[in-house]
Amino acid sequence: MTDEAKILIVDDEVGILKLLEITLRKEHFSHIVTATNKSDAMREINERVFDVILLDVMLTDGDGFALCSAIRQLTTAPILFISARSSDFDKLTGLSVGGDDYITKPFNPLEVVARIRAILRRQRVYEKPAAPVPKSYDYGAFTFSPAEAVLTVGGETVDATAKELELLHFFCKHPNRVFTITHIYESVWGEDVFGEEKTVTIHIAKLRKKLGDNTKSPSILVNLRGIGYKFIPPNGNPK
Repeated sequence: MTDEAKILIVDDEVGILKLLEITLRKEHFSHIVTATNKSDAMREINERVFDVILLDVMLTDGDGFALCSAIRQLTTAPILFISARSSDFDKLTGLSVGGDDYITKPFNPLEVVARIRAILRRQRVYEKPAAPVPKSYDYGAFTFSPAEAVLTVGGETVDATAKELELLHFFCKHPNRVFTITHIYESVWGEDVFGEEKTVTIHIAKLRKKLGDNTKSPSILVNLRGIGYKFIPPNGNPK
């Protein structure tokens, strides 16, 4: 069975592009586009809609982190970094500029396929919920519509990535409950991989800013030191 997902691979190493493309096609992904530089990648993103973007950090005509930020102005499609830069700082940077996951080179191409499938599986569940969901959560300070994937804070629509909205939806469904970082990661990302704590904390920090939560003394997404996180609705139960 062919997967209809549209995938963009951006890497200046032709060998890596071919390896990933061949592996993905063997795994029944048929809609694959490749780019070797920032310019080509931006042109493709402006002309097509992609379901997943694989992005190298070091490109011949620009930095992959900067490219990720530019891509985030155009699409909320999940971005998976694949890079030889393996320091914690690089991984944190990749997640903070809008990346959803980070794999270091050398890598097993089948692991990349597994990550892509996990991302797509969760995207499809998010876009087409199996069970009815509230039309919107209205907490006064902000409203969130899972069905439309729209977050409104102070009457203004706020740009948020698909993963940030998934994370918010998870908290909205479980108000006033404490969850460990591992539980949050497995529930929202669906994988148990290196970097889960950093991934969760970075996305929560970004979500706090977008919700208008006090980042130094948060009252909505509260961190219980050594335990985990709890979502406290600003005005109690949603309207």
